[in-house]
Amino acid sequence: MADQAAGATPLSERKGIARHYPLILLTLAYTSSHVDRGIVNILMPSIKAAFDVSDTMLGLLSGLVFALFYATLGVPIAMWADRGNRRNIIALAVTVWSGMTAACGMAGTFSHLLLARIGVGIGEAGSSPPSHSMISDLYPKEQRSTAMAVYSVGVYAGAMIGLVAGGYVVANYGWRETFFVVGLPGLLIAVLVRFTMAEPKRGALDGLEHKIVESPKMSVYLASLWGVFKHLWHTRSARHIIIGLTLVSFVGYGGLIFGPSFFARSLGLDMKSIGLIFGLTAGFVGGTGAVLGGYLADRLSRKDMRWNAWVIAVAKVVGMPLFIIFYMSSDLTIMVPVYILSSILGAFYLGPSFAMIQSLTPPHMRSLASAVMLFVLNFIALGFGPLTVGLISDLLEPTYGIESLRWALFGTSFIGVWAAVHYYWAGQTYEADIAKLTGKPA
Repeated sequence: MADQAAGATPLSERKGIARHYPLILLTLAYTSSHVDRGIVNILMPSIKAAFDVSDTMLGLLSGLVFALFYATLGVPIAMWADRGNRRNIIALAVTVWSGMTAACGMAGTFSHLLLARIGVGIGEAGSSPPSHSMISDLYPKEQRSTAMAVYSVGVYAGAMIGLVAGGYVVANYGWRETFFVVGLPGLLIAVLVRFTMAEPKRGALDGLEHKIVESPKMSVYLASLWGVFKHLWHTRSARHIIIGLTLVSFVGYGGLIFGPSFFARSLGLDMKSIGLIFGLTAGFVGGTGAVLGGYLADRLSRKDMRWNAWVIAVAKVVGMPLFIIFYMSSDLTIMVPVYILSSILGAFYLGPSFAMIQSLTPPHMRSLASAVMLFVLNFIALGFGPLTVGLISDLLEPTYGIESLRWALFGTSFIGVWAAVHYYWAGQTYEADIAKLTGKPA
């Protein structure tokens, strides 16, 4: 197999920056994907004005249309990644989504913009599943939540860059030029991934090399897909993690995508101010929260593995009152500090969730397990989270006017408590499920 070559040198034998270079580069690629995915958030007021569309159509553009292709194509690409060269797949994916983001700037109609966004979704489908798999082969499970949390910083760094840079460029040059500015730099990242990064050996850090399956037959691919679905569903902790992750993301995508529009409508802020406040807070603070959540999960789980999931459950319960305060206020001196605290707690979930799914899955299924997880997450959360917020906002508009978006975001935020319950249940069975996979006593 291609991945048994230069990347087979154990991580522990690497020195200095070389030890973490693959993680840094994968995080940069993930950041690029979220810049390109989220750039429409800051551009939605301009797109709405340019094409005269409703909030529901904006939710369709930023959510369901993108998610259908992003989530669905992630599965066959992950099948390929579990038996092919993950590095090359990631490099190709970065090239596609970067080029299609630039193409969004050439859209002559709203339909053309939808088609270009589909292209972005197709490209991004090939990034996260193989990246998750590679990271699980670069770091042992005792360090995996932290490593996945570092990778997850790409979500928040990408949001920050998109909002801050996007806010500046759209205010000074226009929304079309913004797509060019954020899309084209990704091509450099694609070159670095392809020519400066090697493949790690699969399963070595978990002692699970014997579980690797090699076969090019389509029947085996299809059997693997069904096997992964069964494995994740019948592994109780994995089932609850995916449900919890999907619910958290449903709230998160709605808030992230419609957040700038909420600041503009309810607070009357211009795009530059929104980009700075919303972008810097979401980026720096959210990234800090992601790393802190991963670190706490690794640290606390040394004595009790249940804390891998319970860290997230606690963060969701503690964070709920902050959402209430945030959406009930129109005073930035109150909203910004509350938003900072809620962003820290809200970002705890990504690293530990990704790490637990990888640790609960045999190495030959890890890309596909990640793709199945992301399929469920993105089809439901990204596909219907923004769409639901936009639809509720439109339904409430006759009664609440420009404040309809505030109430739509406020109402959906309570789903986070439901997610906390599933993370609590996941923690209850996590250690036993790990023991079942590895054959070692709990």
